[in-house]
Amino acid sequence: MITARPPAWGRSGASLARVLVAAALVPQVLSAQASPGANPWWKGGTCYEIFVRSFQDSDGDGVGDLRGLIDRLDYVNDGDPRDPSDLGANCIWLMPITASPSYHGYDVVDYYSVDPLLGTNDEFKRLVTEAHRRGIRVLVDMVINHASSEHPAFQEALRDPDSPFREWFRWSPAPGPPNEWGANNWHRSPVRDEYYYGFFSAAMPDLNWESSSLRREMEAVSTFWLTEMGADGFRLDAVRHLMEEGGRTTNVPRTHDVLREYAAHVREDAPGSFTVGEVFDSTDVLVAYYPDQLDAYFAFQVANGIVDAVTRGSAAGFLKSVVELDRGVPDHRWAPFLRNHDQTRTMTELGGDVTRAKVAASLLLTLPGLAFVYYGEEIGMSGDKPDPRLRTPMHWSLDPAAGFTRSTAWEPLQPDSFSANVEVMNGDPASLLNHYRRLIHVRAASPALATGDFVPLTTGSTHVAAYLRRSAAETVLVVANLGETALDSVALSSERATLPGGGHALVDLLGDLPPGSLLAGPDGGVRRVTLPSGLPPLSGYVFRVEGGL
Repeated sequence: MITARPPAWGRSGASLARVLVAAALVPQVLSAQASPGANPWWKGGTCYEIFVRSFQDSDGDGVGDLRGLIDRLDYVNDGDPRDPSDLGANCIWLMPITASPSYHGYDVVDYYSVDPLLGTNDEFKRLVTEAHRRGIRVLVDMVINHASSEHPAFQEALRDPDSPFREWFRWSPAPGPPNEWGANNWHRSPVRDEYYYGFFSAAMPDLNWESSSLRREMEAVSTFWLTEMGADGFRLDAVRHLMEEGGRTTNVPRTHDVLREYAAHVREDAPGSFTVGEVFDSTDVLVAYYPDQLDAYFAFQVANGIVDAVTRGSAAGFLKSVVELDRGVPDHRWAPFLRNHDQTRTMTELGGDVTRAKVAASLLLTLPGLAFVYYGEEIGMSGDKPDPRLRTPMHWSLDPAAGFTRSTAWEPLQPDSFSANVEVMNGDPASLLNHYRRLIHVRAASPALATGDFVPLTTGSTHVAAYLRRSAAETVLVVANLGETALDSVALSSERATLPGGGHALVDLLGDLPPGSLLAGPDGGVRRVTLPSGLPPLSGYVFRVEGGL
């Protein structure tokens, strides 16, 4: 066992010390970030997931880059909350931008440098400055489960059994046991008669989090991005695989200890930062990652619940998934989404049905926590496996390269580039894009959607999803007809006191529907809701509940 800390992966001790001094030089344009408690920025926020390689090419090489993203920041948020023409998101999550031999970036060769194809470290700092000026936080993808087999530390460990980097990876004279699914994740060394462990592939050797020196190094990496580079936090990839125990490769108890220690370091470095983890698993498994590990985790079961609900026209599974998660997680610390970079895009799953996509967006963007939207979902981009076809260039305009590049894009555009397109949708008030814009702006302005309790309502139809979001300052009613038949009326009720008894007005927050009404009984439970227009098929509404009638 090595007792002295090995050299950093491209950071000497002296340069790490300079990281701490450099923190004072990072522009702090945003107001002081709220610490967990009062009303942190992520409550009721919306984070826009961006694959930089596919967002905007600034130099004509066919690959998106940081300068292109800076040029497009006003699309995400122009900094004026009164301007409804931007998306209104207050956060961006950048998929991996560190140096990597692959197109996707999830096999890192240098944790301290931006991939030259995407830009430079200085350009990232400029991105942070420009984003903060608009009120946008910047999360970066932190790949902490594995590195690239081309990483200098792994290459040295591969060739030199006495290297101090040996303990940063896992080695065995023979293949270890198979995993839970019967496959084996041990790979033969190309140099000597031994094996190393890599859960995802031989090109991605797992990092050994049992090594204290590895843990200190990854903490140094996080310090670098938070202080010298100015990031506001991290999305942490594949965290359920951090530790292994025999043949068990997911959700090992020691993983919780590692995340607890790592998250404490991040909070010490940057108390207002935000961490969100990928735990692709059920709600029962997810709640074990709270309360004192990362700030939040993606709600995969809720995402599936939303898509299933709008596909099948039944609300029960969706509401059950939300209630189970929200009751098990402290302070709404979870991250709802529809689909991400690993999954078939929403519009493809919905068979191109824009109306269903609008209802899905209405459900997503009225849930608690920090909601995530994958780039292109707001314009209904299609996409299916293999993975590069899930991450194709953004459709900005009607020119042959969709406004993404002046040359040939790194990956061919989707066939729907002339219809699922920002330029086409900008001028159509009823477009999916403008629906997302309205929802995100309403979400940002609503105290109930930001911090309110989630109160499910009982309905008289399996096709109807209805719930209240209720804070001290405001109550919002969300009601959606997931069926294909219009409903003239629907009974809504609550099992517990929610509102002052008597009548209340319902004011449409997304459009200009005539006011509806809600009647609460003497016990404060919802008794009746009246909507003058009824509930058209495949429709979703968001109402503010106002004083007595």
